[in-house]
Amino acid sequence: MGTNVGTNIGAADVESVVAYAADTLGEAMGQDWKVPAGELEWTCWETLEHTADDLFAYAAQLGPRRPPLDTHVPFICEPRREGGPASTIFAEPAAGNAGLVQVLEASGAFLAAMVKTVPSTVRAHHIFGIADPEGFAAMGIVEVLVHMYDVTAGLGLTWEPDPDLCARVLTRLFPDVERGDDPWTAMLWATGRTSLPGKAKLDRWRWYAAPAQDTP
Repeated sequence: MGTNVGTNIGAADVESVVAYAADTLGEAMGQDWKVPAGELEWTCWETLEHTADDLFAYAAQLGPRRPPLDTHVPFICEPRREGGPASTIFAEPAAGNAGLVQVLEASGAFLAAMVKTVPSTVRAHHIFGIADPEGFAAMGIVEVLVHMYDVTAGLGLTWEPDPDLCARVLTRLFPDVERGDDPWTAMLWATGRTSLPGKAKLDRWRWYAAPAQDTP
């Protein structure tokens, strides 16, 4: 399993954050998930499909014997409506909210399995840097953390991620962001979702997927 000094992010972290997301969503099974996800232009349903798609895509990048270093593994990825998220993974609408949660859990399991089995020396393409298995685990965790923030805002649910996990992911992917005493709020600022004292809300942001030891 890939590791980075001081972060130690792995498959168990992917599994735990996806399980927390699924349990949280279980509190809103009877609600309409076609409402907007927080401040996004996507619905809660679309945002969760996008999150599942990210988890699947990160697993897929690690899958080939020779992972691509300059592009993505070429699954078809397209939106279902103008302005909607481009995805490979979609849930059957007839399966309802519970079916969508299963799709999210399955995609998380794919990523966790790849992170468990792929050697830490493996590298694969991401637009924010050529990453190792730990990097893909961390990226998947960010997707779940921040998009569940969007979804729970739309559904009126409580979402309070583990501060230690947030701190480790910040260290791994956002090395220039000060964690302070509240790494979750720092992550929300780093991903353009809130402001901080003396720091305006970001309209453009990125993370750094390459392992520290690979950076010149």
